[in-house]
Amino acid sequence: MAVNIRKHPLGIPPPSEKEWQKEDEENFFLLDPDRKHDVLPQPFRMINQLVMQLFESAMEIIERREMLREAEKLKVQPKKCFPTAEFQVTERANCLAVSGKYIFVGVPVGLSAFNTCDFKDVCAWDAAKTEICAIHASDLGSERHVLLAVDEMGLAWLFCFHRESFLLIKTLNEVEDISQRSTCLEVVLSQGGDYAGILLQDSTKAWLEIYQLPKDSWLTEMEKITEAAEAAEELARSERRSSCSSEELPVTAVQADVELDPPVLDPPVLLLTVRPPKPITGTSFKGPLEALKEVDDDCMLGLGYNHLIKDSQWELQEAIFCSTYQEYLEAEGVIEETPRYATFHFLLPSRILVGPEMEVQPDIPVGIGVHWDGNHNFCLYLLNHSLKEKADSDLKPDVVWPCAAPIACSAVSSCSRYLALAGEDATITIWDKHLGYPLSVTAILEERFIRSVHFLCDSAAASDETCGTDSVCSGAEPVYPIIQLLVLCTDSSVYLVKASRAGKSSITLLADRPENPNLTISAVMPVLAFPSAVLIFTWDGSVSLMNTDTSQTVYCFCTPPSHAVAPPWQPVFTVDSVNCCLLLRGVEHQQADELVQSKPTHSTIFLFDFNSYPLKEAFPKKPDLPRKPLQELQWVERCNIFLRDRFHFLPERQQILLEMEEQEYWDCLQAQAAAMDNEREKVKREKKQ
Repeated sequence: MAVNIRKHPLGIPPPSEKEWQKEDEENFFLLDPDRKHDVLPQPFRMINQLVMQLFESAMEIIERREMLREAEKLKVQPKKCFPTAEFQVTERANCLAVSGKYIFVGVPVGLSAFNTCDFKDVCAWDAAKTEICAIHASDLGSERHVLLAVDEMGLAWLFCFHRESFLLIKTLNEVEDISQRSTCLEVVLSQGGDYAGILLQDSTKAWLEIYQLPKDSWLTEMEKITEAAEAAEELARSERRSSCSSEELPVTAVQADVELDPPVLDPPVLLLTVRPPKPITGTSFKGPLEALKEVDDDCMLGLGYNHLIKDSQWELQEAIFCSTYQEYLEAEGVIEETPRYATFHFLLPSRILVGPEMEVQPDIPVGIGVHWDGNHNFCLYLLNHSLKEKADSDLKPDVVWPCAAPIACSAVSSCSRYLALAGEDATITIWDKHLGYPLSVTAILEERFIRSVHFLCDSAAASDETCGTDSVCSGAEPVYPIIQLLVLCTDSSVYLVKASRAGKSSITLLADRPENPNLTISAVMPVLAFPSAVLIFTWDGSVSLMNTDTSQTVYCFCTPPSHAVAPPWQPVFTVDSVNCCLLLRGVEHQQADELVQSKPTHSTIFLFDFNSYPLKEAFPKKPDLPRKPLQELQWVERCNIFLRDRFHFLPERQQILLEMEEQEYWDCLQAQAAAMDNEREKVKREKKQ
């Protein structure tokens, strides 16, 4: 007969239900003897819990992926668009550029030019051990083009393409002593080919050089060469006819006999040398009077060098800051270094850079905008500095726009009127350079870092640009353009910022961070031919066209099954905004698999003609909004109309201000400070005597 023997004496009552211990506690005991051997001892109970948590996490991931897969099936699948044309490049295509009716390809041994009509290889510039990695091209007119290329060794090459041949003008950063050579990090060619900028770097510092290209003299010289070549061909043809009356040679043979020396074109002129701003240190001035004499003007901000803060004050402030935030500084490892990279843009005329009394051409840049890595200031420089200022090693900016946080990236609209600055704190500011005030200041609330910003084309904005900025409509409000800015973050999330001069702005999340790593975005490119159209390139090799109005992918540009986009993390492509087409490099699948081990020996360039697809149906032109009477507008919009009307009388008001004595007062103040300084020095000398 089984008898249950108690383990505890009768005087001790069993624990109540509220005092029951949990099974995962160390001193847990069971009231049921049959479960004595069912509980695992430590550490097996902990291992069991970890395994169960692992299985539960795996099931959650599986369920989430199943939900995403089902959601993808329910989405409208984008239409597939295959290439309309293709052509072969005998070498590996490193970069592409389109100008006029020519396609320029950078290859491991130089440059190649192809015709956009029949995609035939027109000519090539062969140079051993000169692998072109980046290329920019601009149309000069009359089938002449200027090219700026960078090779893998960091040399910047300037070419002129004429009569289907490359003319090397100059290597901008070539020196005789190879130990003194600087490396070119970035090149920018202005629209129209008037200016060129190169960012250089050596072992200790970095700087920016701006060149003026004498394209007028180039066109004149090349026109003379063309006339001389035609005259020589005609003379050779007439001599052949006279000598061989019975047998006529083909024209190609006559052209082969005509050989002219290559023209010698004028080299570019160095305009500016912009260096990164120096760190702000303690003042070297003895008093306010000495600092006042160093101030050039009182109408704009500077870089903050002319201050009266001493080194001891800086050191005390830095000690207080480091002691307060010591744990954060140790975790982040903050190290102040000299900026080594800069982003710069060529800017067309605007009220910020030029006054109403200056005569400028609207399609030729008048200045540049520069911001260095880790710096808060966006500096603007005019391109018409004197020779004395150009020789100055510390060129001062003409306009300084300080920002609350270091500038991460920037962008300029195609009309060069709007400027976007994105800070490292995910704050985005869109400026109207013509009016001189920000249209929108927005911020991404999530903790994300901005990778790049891009202006999108909008039909209303385009109509506003064509109508002009000084048009006045009496009694009615003009249609304000909605400026659209695409923001790409480092985690591949995409945002859309909309701003208007009416004072309304918004930020929308177009695509969140992808769950699949293969869907990481490698590059984005707006299509200016269609409003709200953006090309998106991902790591899986797909190229899609997104409509930012609906946040939907409407088309997918696919290569043939035998080819793939390589490398997908850095695709080689260009968008021809004139001919409305996409040029994309592709390689065969066998070469794509072996790309990491060995580079392919040839490439295929695929052309996607946007006019061959029904893109106008997916991106219809937005109708113009009706104009509203002033009585129906809000006060903010009325104030904007008033300010715009006031700008029409700006030249007259500027003339009145020039006639006033404000500048004379400022000059008098500086002269008085100099006189007081001289008087002080005189008193000191008398005391010493």
